[in-house]
Amino acid sequence: MPDPSPPLPGEPLVGASRPAAAQPGPIPGPPGAVVVMPRGARTGMVLRRFSRHRLAVASLVLLLVLVLLALVGGRLWHLRYDDITDDLSQAPSWSHPMGTDGLGHDTFAQVLRGAQKSVQIALVVALASTAFGTLVGSLAGFYRGWVDALLMRTTDLLLVIPALAIFGLLAHKVSTADESWFLLALVIAAVSWTTIARVVRGVFLSLREREFVEAARALGAGDGRLIFRHLLPNAVGPIIVNATVTVAVAILVETSLSYLGLGIRPPDTSLGLLVSEGQQAASTRPWLFYFPGLFIVLITLSVNFVGDGLRDAFDPVRRRGRG
Repeated sequence: MPDPSPPLPGEPLVGASRPAAAQPGPIPGPPGAVVVMPRGARTGMVLRRFSRHRLAVASLVLLLVLVLLALVGGRLWHLRYDDITDDLSQAPSWSHPMGTDGLGHDTFAQVLRGAQKSVQIALVVALASTAFGTLVGSLAGFYRGWVDALLMRTTDLLLVIPALAIFGLLAHKVSTADESWFLLALVIAAVSWTTIARVVRGVFLSLREREFVEAARALGAGDGRLIFRHLLPNAVGPIIVNATVTVAVAILVETSLSYLGLGIRPPDTSLGLLVSEGQQAASTRPWLFYFPGLFIVLITLSVNFVGDGLRDAFDPVRRRGRG
């Protein structure tokens, strides 16, 4: 048989193996390009990165234990925070793990009650300030122009006024109400949203010019759909990280106000109020001062470490650059 004619350009050789079918994989792109990923895949990737941050995982476990102890521990303990026993100024023992004060109150029960109020205030502040700050920042960053100028000048005005003075002035008006802890949380949230608003504004200014936003706008997507379906999901990382920081800040602010007598007041109690009352007895009855202070330190440190882990999980480039 005659030899077959030479193959045409681009035609595979006879007997040559065919190239394998292309396997699906990530499409390469320039650095900084937006890679569209399914929401479930993005969540799984963040969880895997966070699980490799051992300090953050340990802090999250400790934080959950402290929060559960604060919210339900007082109901399981055999003494209430306002019960008066016959044991006056007793050192820590099996019956009173954190001792008692000069009136016979169980310090462990009071610390649980104080931690409950501090955690409740911190959670309300984080939810309210994050929601309002995200709304302000997203509107300012998306619409720009006079909307951005008006909202950001208002934010700057609140930033230049000493926050503690605003907290003290407003908290003094609501600290005598029946639900003083909730009103106090709203007071703290009314001033704590400014940082989150500026962060969200910066993220929106960066995202609104991306190609996927322009493509959605060209397909007829309205402003509401662009904000809630395209921009906010891509800004959820910075929002969550700043929300965790807000929890720690809220606990410290509530502690400071209660320490100054402008927050939670007797007959109720909080960690800051317990530290303030135990300060004078720190040298003779140190358990009255150090145990509430230890709870404050553990909660704030664990929240900060969880925030660091979330920041590294949502922004791995920052982690590589830092390491």
